[in-house]
Amino acid sequence: MTLDDLRVFVAVCRAGSLSAVARELGCTQSAVSQHVRRLEREVGVGLVERQSRGVVPTRAGRVLQQAAAEGMSGLDLALRRLAEIAQGDGGVVRIATGSVTVRHFMAAAVAEFRRQHPHVSLEFQTESSSRSCFDALREPGLDLAWVTLGAPVRGVEQRPVAHLPWVLAVPVDDELAGRERVEAADLAGLRLISLPEGSTSRTQLDAAYAELGIAAAASDTSVADWDTAILLAELGVGRAVVPDLPGWRAHGRPGLRFVPVPELPPLAVGWAVRRWETLSPAARVFADTVTRHNTAP
Repeated sequence: MTLDDLRVFVAVCRAGSLSAVARELGCTQSAVSQHVRRLEREVGVGLVERQSRGVVPTRAGRVLQQAAAEGMSGLDLALRRLAEIAQGDGGVVRIATGSVTVRHFMAAAVAEFRRQHPHVSLEFQTESSSRSCFDALREPGLDLAWVTLGAPVRGVEQRPVAHLPWVLAVPVDDELAGRERVEAADLAGLRLISLPEGSTSRTQLDAAYAELGIAAAASDTSVADWDTAILLAELGVGRAVVPDLPGWRAHGRPGLRFVPVPELPPLAVGWAVRRWETLSPAARVFADTVTRHNTAP
């Protein structure tokens, strides 16, 4: 059993195709099969099942795939760390984020980090949801992911940075705009702009509604991110329950009011990594810089 055998096997499980992996590696399909067969001889059980449209891992294959993928991810990360040590002060920090993350949570931190570490490159990988950020962390090369924190995820450490209260965004001429707070019961029956289906924030908001016995009216408007919900609320398309993101008030939105909804539990956001102790010094400094900017009084 060699490292190449394991790499090829994991690639086959992910692709579901021997020929696709062969094309990717620039070798023959027979060579790919040899890697898999060698593993099967060593472990004494079948690892893949051949089907009409490719291959799928067996039960034993899934066990080996998960263990090998986690091990290789750690090894690839260690090799990258060694290369960064050899480079000295340079290197790259790779971060997975949602579409609004850098603007609302990282702008000042990025500017500070670039001034203090001009030889370190920052690479941002935009993902559509926290779930896809967690998936991206399983691939080699990614250091950090900024996510909405939720249930534990296998192989990932989550660290909260900020807890965002919920607010009701309404136009200034809305009947609710003059209130100091909105009670949860006031949301019942309101036609609210919907947050992304299946997103962590939407799931947690729906759970809070259910616990408080709130039944919001069916929405005819849905959005892919919080910024779009805010824009539509400002345009008078509808009301939106959104987390109170840093910068919304500071940048000034004269046509909009953010009314607190204190009965809704705050939304936790922060960092997700494979293992904090294996982060490069540069990645750790960047994470700490973002954390400081989001926790300063």
